[in-house]
Amino acid sequence: MLTFLKQFFVWWNHQTFGTRIKTLLHGRFVGTDNFGNKYYQSKLDKRWVIYNGEIDASKIPNEWYLWMHHLNNSKNNFNSTNKYIWQKPHLSNQTGTKNAYHPQKNNNEIYKKYKSWKD
Repeated sequence: MLTFLKQFFVWWNHQTFGTRIKTLLHGRFVGTDNFGNKYYQSKLDKRWVIYNGEIDASKIPNEWYLWMHHLNNSKNNFNSTNKYIWQKPHLSNQTGTKNAYHPQKNNNEIYKKYKSWKD
Protein backbone atom coordinates (compact mmCIF):
# COMPACT_ATOMS: atom_id res chain seq x y z
CA MET A 1 0.00 0.00 0.00
CA LEU A 2 2.85 2.37 0.82
CA THR A 3 4.54 1.82 -2.55
CA PHE A 4 1.24 2.54 -4.28
CA LEU A 5 0.90 5.85 -2.42
CA LYS A 6 4.52 6.76 -3.21
CA GLN A 7 3.65 6.76 -6.91
CA PHE A 8 1.28 9.69 -6.37
CA PHE A 9 3.47 11.87 -4.18
CA VAL A 10 7.13 10.87 -4.50
CA TRP A 11 8.99 11.48 -7.76
CA TRP A 12 12.52 10.37 -6.76
CA ASN A 13 11.90 6.63 -6.26
CA HIS A 14 10.91 5.49 -9.74
CA GLN A 15 8.15 6.90 -11.83
CA THR A 16 5.04 8.68 -10.64
CA PHE A 17 1.53 7.59 -11.48
CA GLY A 18 1.24 10.29 -14.16
CA THR A 19 4.45 9.15 -15.84
CA ARG A 20 3.24 5.56 -15.79
CA ILE A 21 -0.04 6.52 -17.51
CA LYS A 22 1.78 8.69 -20.08
CA THR A 23 4.16 5.84 -20.81
CA LEU A 24 1.34 3.33 -21.26
CA LEU A 25 -0.74 5.60 -23.52
CA HIS A 26 1.83 7.54 -25.54
CA GLY A 27 5.21 5.89 -25.06
CA ARG A 28 6.97 3.73 -27.58
CA PHE A 29 9.75 1.66 -26.03
CA VAL A 30 13.11 2.43 -27.66
CA GLY A 31 15.61 0.46 -25.58
CA THR A 32 17.51 -0.05 -22.36
CA ASP A 33 21.06 0.74 -21.33
CA ASN A 34 23.58 -1.29 -19.33
CA PHE A 35 22.21 0.10 -16.05
CA GLY A 36 18.64 -1.05 -16.71
CA ASN A 37 17.23 2.41 -17.52
CA LYS A 38 14.36 2.29 -20.05
CA TYR A 39 13.98 4.88 -22.79
CA TYR A 40 10.72 5.91 -24.44
CA GLN A 41 9.63 8.19 -27.25
CA SER A 42 6.23 9.65 -28.14
CA LYS A 43 4.76 10.26 -31.60
CA LEU A 44 5.58 13.95 -31.20
CA ASP A 45 9.25 13.01 -30.66
CA LYS A 46 9.27 13.76 -26.92
CA ARG A 47 11.79 11.51 -25.20
CA TRP A 48 12.04 10.38 -21.58
CA VAL A 49 13.77 7.84 -19.39
CA ILE A 50 12.50 5.64 -16.58
CA TYR A 51 15.42 5.06 -14.23
CA ASN A 52 16.28 1.74 -12.67
CA GLY A 53 16.55 2.54 -8.98
CA GLU A 54 17.14 6.01 -7.62
CA ILE A 55 16.69 8.88 -10.06
CA ASP A 56 20.00 10.49 -10.96
CA ALA A 57 20.67 12.17 -14.30
CA SER A 58 24.32 11.16 -14.21
CA LYS A 59 23.24 7.51 -14.62
CA ILE A 60 22.61 8.07 -18.34
CA PRO A 61 25.51 6.86 -20.54
CA ASN A 62 26.89 9.12 -23.28
CA GLU A 63 25.17 7.36 -26.18
CA TRP A 64 21.75 7.67 -24.58
CA TYR A 65 22.43 11.25 -23.44
CA LEU A 66 22.98 12.24 -27.06
CA TRP A 67 19.76 10.50 -28.07
CA MET A 68 17.76 12.12 -25.25
CA HIS A 69 18.84 15.60 -26.36
CA HIS A 70 18.23 14.98 -30.10
CA LEU A 71 21.93 15.22 -30.95
CA ASN A 72 22.22 11.69 -32.31
CA ASN A 73 19.14 9.96 -33.69
CA SER A 74 20.81 6.73 -34.83
CA LYS A 75 20.29 3.80 -32.50
CA ASN A 76 23.16 1.74 -33.92
CA ASN A 77 25.76 2.68 -31.28
CA PHE A 78 23.66 1.84 -28.23
CA ASN A 79 25.01 -0.83 -25.87
CA SER A 80 28.02 -1.20 -28.12
CA THR A 81 31.11 -2.82 -26.71
CA ASN A 82 33.32 -1.45 -29.50
CA LYS A 83 35.02 1.20 -27.42
CA TYR A 84 38.60 2.31 -27.53
CA ILE A 85 41.11 0.90 -25.05
CA TRP A 86 41.56 4.30 -23.38
CA GLN A 87 37.82 4.77 -22.73
CA LYS A 88 36.63 4.01 -19.23
CA PRO A 89 33.20 2.54 -18.48
CA HIS A 90 30.51 5.05 -17.54
CA LEU A 91 30.15 5.86 -13.83
CA SER A 92 27.37 7.84 -12.26
CA ASN A 93 28.19 10.79 -10.00
CA GLN A 94 30.26 9.51 -7.05
CA THR A 95 29.85 12.57 -4.81
CA GLY A 96 28.77 11.59 -1.31
CA THR A 97 29.91 7.98 -1.64
CA LYS A 98 33.06 6.26 -0.46
CA ASN A 99 34.38 6.42 -4.04
CA ALA A 100 34.29 10.23 -4.12
CA TYR A 101 37.51 12.07 -4.96
CA HIS A 102 39.39 13.63 -2.04
CA PRO A 103 42.59 15.60 -2.58
CA GLN A 104 45.67 14.32 -0.84
CA LYS A 105 45.95 15.71 2.66
CA ASN A 106 49.16 16.53 4.50
CA ASN A 107 48.86 16.20 8.30
CA ASN A 108 45.05 16.46 8.13
CA GLU A 109 45.32 19.78 6.29
CA ILE A 110 45.14 20.57 2.64
CA TYR A 111 48.60 21.51 1.42
CA LYS A 112 49.03 25.25 0.89
CA LYS A 113 51.59 26.88 -1.37
CA TYR A 114 52.37 29.49 1.25
CA LYS A 115 53.09 29.62 4.98
CA SER A 116 51.01 31.62 7.37
CA TRP A 117 52.91 34.27 9.33
CA LYS A 118 50.99 33.24 12.46
CA ASP A 119 52.79 30.05 13.55
